[in-house]
Amino acid sequence: MNQVYKKASLSRLFLPSLIIANFSASTLGILTALFLLDMSATFAVDRGIMGQINTVSSIVSIIFALAMGILSIRFSHRILILTGMLSYSISAIGCYLAWDLNSILLFYSLNGVALAMVVPMTNSLIGDNIALEKRASAVGLTIAAGSLAYFIGAPLMSLLSSFGGWRIVLISFIVPLALLVLPLMGISIPQAKQKVGASIASGTYAQSLIKIMSNKSAIGCLAGTVFRYIVFAALLFYGTAFTIERFNLSIDLASMVILLAALSFTLGSLTCSPVTRKLGRKSSTVISVLLAGLFTISYAYAPTVRLSLALMSVAGWFDGLASSASTSLTLEQIPELRGVMMSLSYAFVGVGSTIGAAIGGLTLILYDYEELGIILGSMGIIAGIIYQFLTVDPTESTHTLLQDQP
Repeated sequence: MNQVYKKASLSRLFLPSLIIANFSASTLGILTALFLLDMSATFAVDRGIMGQINTVSSIVSIIFALAMGILSIRFSHRILILTGMLSYSISAIGCYLAWDLNSILLFYSLNGVALAMVVPMTNSLIGDNIALEKRASAVGLTIAAGSLAYFIGAPLMSLLSSFGGWRIVLISFIVPLALLVLPLMGISIPQAKQKVGASIASGTYAQSLIKIMSNKSAIGCLAGTVFRYIVFAALLFYGTAFTIERFNLSIDLASMVILLAALSFTLGSLTCSPVTRKLGRKSSTVISVLLAGLFTISYAYAPTVRLSLALMSVAGWFDGLASSASTSLTLEQIPELRGVMMSLSYAFVGVGSTIGAAIGGLTLILYDYEELGIILGSMGIIAGIIYQFLTVDPTESTHTLLQDQP
């Protein structure tokens, strides 16, 4: 019962602080996406070289997410997420002060460290402090915050940049928001009086990994995460280019595809709670990844731009629902190892995104967008099979036992 009902004294700012933190942590990535050319001009380097700051940050993020498994055993989730937001603040300030390519490469890599701490610890804290029946909604809200940053942040950054370029965006929006979130989280996230990982505090990371690797459902969740993000890569990395090449849209008009995808993803994330209440975490995940894959295949074959955008929006909606539902499912697998499990899950997200981007690029070299849609979209079918036959939702048996009690 204590797993279902949490303390009523939890601060009302707890969930809002996590939502704002995830919104804030997405803004540096938007900055580099929007102002890559401006930044390359500032530092007098080719745009391809400038773009490698994202590559380095992603690699650092994956590596540090694996290290987070060890840290989540030794330190409380509260300390780790606050450290993550501090790293993010330093990264943002450092990028503003950067004087050459090497300096911004160093400071921006801290963004990868920050994301590897903030995202998994957000989910772990939700599992530690929010009642079971409300967790899916909380996960959906925090994931939606990250995608909503694209929908709100991109236009705002474009406006702010007109007053002085990309550095103005940092000092007037990204840095102040990050510095605001830090004290807000400090006062709203409770001290870890009964740390979830206390029972294994004397254990080792290797023992924790063995326990996870011996759990078929936990492995299924991690494997499903990889294939689920390969599907999303089609829309995330190649959706805009597809509309430009296939329908001859202008760059300005095609850039709206990113906002459309972000809005659809956000709405899908927000519907996680009612859908999982009706279908359950596992069924919601299976259905959403399957449909996300099918609609990813379909939009490349649409004869008109309107139909294609409509299908892309539906694919984005199911991607958002799949992200929230699968995260909720992963969160409940091994409660005493939530920190390790969610850190591994975030690392596998990076692996899936990297593989999806690589497969998509290779496919376009050899074939065209139809084949890209088929190959990446079919990964949704594989993800659905993995979730269906390898995973279980531990909370379903918990609900059954509670209902059977007089």
